[in-house]
Amino acid sequence: MIGDIDDSKAPLLDHLIELRSRLLKCVYALFITGAICFYFSEQLFAILVHPLKEAFGDAGGKLVYTKLYEAFFVQIKIAAFGAFCLSFPIIANQLWAFVAPGLYAKEKKALLPFLIATPFLFALGASLAYFVVMPTAFHFFLGYQGNASGLQIEALPSADSYLGLVMQFILAFGICFLLPVLLMLLNRAGFVSREQLKGMRRYMIVGAFILAAVLTPPDVVSQLMLAIPLLLLYEITLVAIWFTDRSQAKRAAAEAAAEEASA
Repeated sequence: MIGDIDDSKAPLLDHLIELRSRLLKCVYALFITGAICFYFSEQLFAILVHPLKEAFGDAGGKLVYTKLYEAFFVQIKIAAFGAFCLSFPIIANQLWAFVAPGLYAKEKKALLPFLIATPFLFALGASLAYFVVMPTAFHFFLGYQGNASGLQIEALPSADSYLGLVMQFILAFGICFLLPVLLMLLNRAGFVSREQLKGMRRYMIVGAFILAAVLTPPDVVSQLMLAIPLLLLYEITLVAIWFTDRSQAKRAAAEAAAEEASA
């Protein structure tokens, strides 16, 4: 009995050692990329500020900081945000390397496309936020500058609040664009079918606008620019599930025919 217990501990200990090793690699990746991003934080901040600069136009604008330590912590936030984005492929690869040995060949083939699609869809959502949504939203916000009863109304955003707004836009759009991956995985796991997703369409419409209202600033333009792509991604996912269900049905029929022929 004692020998059986000792034998059962060895594989668990090996898994824990491997998990520790892969977690350390993820931490190292975060620290290294964070240090690089901190070194280039001014250049990275210039990239993030570009949509606001374009929205201000020829009139020009300014970013201020109201606390002495605010500019330093802005650099820290930029380094942390950049480290997350740059090290995500490494972290995902370490996670896959830890999980993959315990999967069957069919399961690996099924999960690998989703692993590849995840960073692509996140980058697509972040690009939409940076190149389309933020310039449009900033033009909308800055349109409230002017005069009121002889007083000049001028936008003077702080560096910290602006960075928080940019990160909110990028993360909200990037994460929400992973909706097809989530739905496809739920479908592959058997939790939801295409017919169930079709029946949930009206709830998805309401949920998309609620999610957009929570994740974006309280203006209609930003909310529409998130809710509409979410609904389009939902419909695209339904089409993709239809194709996968059809191919699986054909494959199952071919395997059944092959078994009957061999019998």
